[in-house]
Amino acid sequence: MREGAQPISITVNGAVVTVAPGTTVAAAVAMGGAATRTSVSGEPRGPLCGMGICFECRVTIDGVPHQRSCQILCMPGIAVTTDLRTPAPAEAP
Repeated sequence: MREGAQPISITVNGAVVTVAPGTTVAAAVAMGGAATRTSVSGEPRGPLCGMGICFECRVTIDGVPHQRSCQILCMPGIAVTTDLRTPAPAEAP
């Protein structure tokens, strides 16, 4: 962390995760030990491309579902939830 930079605290599935400024939500979720979602077959999924193309990093941020966590920087106090209980809906062709 840069000298003088204040850490940022967010919640991931109810647990507090503290990260450096400039950290993506995807990295914070990984630091918290969570996968981002489940596949149609029920397997845990996580970020793959890191560019917002694969959609494997989708999470709910402050109640807004299907946010690409690799493209969003952590902001103080945001609440991130992952969907590891219910498979994500199939993508439209």
